[in-house]
Amino acid sequence: MSKSNISDLWKKEDWLAVWIGFIVIGFAVLSVLTGWFDMAVVNFKSWTAGEEAPSTPLLTQLGQKIFWFRTLVTFSGLAALFAIGIKLQGEKITKFLPAFLLLFFLALIVRCISAEYTLHMYLEWAFWALIVGLLIANTVGIPAWLKPAIRTEFYIKTGLVIFGFSVLFSNIAKFGLYGLGIAWLVTPIVIIFMWWFGTKVLKMTNKPLVITLASATSVCGTSAAIATGAAARAKKDDLSMAISISIIFTIIMMITEPMIIRWTGMGELMGGALIGGTVDSTGAVVLAGNALGPEAEQVASLVKMIQNILIGFIAFFVAIFFATRVDRTANGTASVGAGEIWRRFPKFIIGFFVASIIASFVLLPSVGQESVDKINKVLGGYKDWAFILAFTSIGLDTNFKELAKQMQGGKVLWLYIVGQVFNIVLTLLAVWILLSGHLFPVPDIETYKPSKKAPVEKVAAAVADEPLEEVVVVAYGNAAGEEEAATVSFEEAAQNAE
Repeated sequence: MSKSNISDLWKKEDWLAVWIGFIVIGFAVLSVLTGWFDMAVVNFKSWTAGEEAPSTPLLTQLGQKIFWFRTLVTFSGLAALFAIGIKLQGEKITKFLPAFLLLFFLALIVRCISAEYTLHMYLEWAFWALIVGLLIANTVGIPAWLKPAIRTEFYIKTGLVIFGFSVLFSNIAKFGLYGLGIAWLVTPIVIIFMWWFGTKVLKMTNKPLVITLASATSVCGTSAAIATGAAARAKKDDLSMAISISIIFTIIMMITEPMIIRWTGMGELMGGALIGGTVDSTGAVVLAGNALGPEAEQVASLVKMIQNILIGFIAFFVAIFFATRVDRTANGTASVGAGEIWRRFPKFIIGFFVASIIASFVLLPSVGQESVDKINKVLGGYKDWAFILAFTSIGLDTNFKELAKQMQGGKVLWLYIVGQVFNIVLTLLAVWILLSGHLFPVPDIETYKPSKKAPVEKVAAAVADEPLEEVVVVAYGNAAGEEEAATVSFEEAAQNAE
């Protein structure tokens, strides 16, 4: 390796994103396993102007010291890490930090808006980040001094490395070959079909947009679009377009798909698998599955988690495909050597896989699922912040006129609609083959079922501090399938019975 290639390890954005991601992961692991310090990021709890929704008043949250402490910790940590990365790339920290402060403030507003109870039910934070950025950029405009902080790719790559830790290979075992058949066989076929339809039938020349939208449609929406768009070197406008379309149709499918499944009489097992394989966003999959029932929710989540494991593999193959075929054809070169492929290859994919392997095969067996879940809860906050900074940056750097041109006379919309219909049909076929019971035995999915009887000691514990005449003991199964007891008043019990 030449000296210039060695220096890439601490001078190039791709590698710096990997190191920053690893630093965040390392501190999160240390925080959870030792308890020496709290690394949680600032976040808004659900809030609303209404009175009936389960939420925490916004002013109450803003009045808590812990909120402002975590705001300071989140800003200081992110600003320090990205500032070091900026410095190592030869740029000035003095220009970056003031700009990053404003970008962070805008991202904080995005988090606040997306936490509103009703809005949060239907729209992801990515949508609001784009909207806030677009409104500012296309109305008052952005000052020149803010531009040093608009580092979309840097934030995206870092977030993806952190995201890799949450992609556990153990999820495959939870649904076995059924999940693999639905998630892993259908997904690549849909991507190939959409690539063919977009480039050959619709004659779309923007190939990074085609592959980004295909990945968002077939895998998991925003996260897949981010990873594939980076691998294909898609422009910011391409990424913004793909994610906007994905989010809009995710909302539609999240609401209508459970209704249609119930109307057709399809059971929870098959219906949940169909939802998991076709609804883009992971969060929307859980909500849509829940609308059908507990079994559907669990199956939908398992299929989507298994599908999410493909993100890194798809980004890897897309990067190789574009380096050896698409870019070579566009540039008119005869061939691309291994050295050139490595130069173009997005290094964040390596970081993604290393993080996933460490979580799956090192930490999970050694510290257990509970500790890994706690680590992922911390890391999820940092991943979300990196992506929110990225999407706010995309909005700030996007022009409405340029975005309209990306539609290419409606071709982008047709690509998504046709691709999604093909995805639904193919997934439905796979679900029928694997889960209908005609060809293969139907798997037994354990769900959380109510219990009819609670142990006496738990009943006693539940009522120990309450006057006996004022309570009714209600036995139920908890999330671990264990029996527990709760207490409600006679009045509440009577209302529930009615």
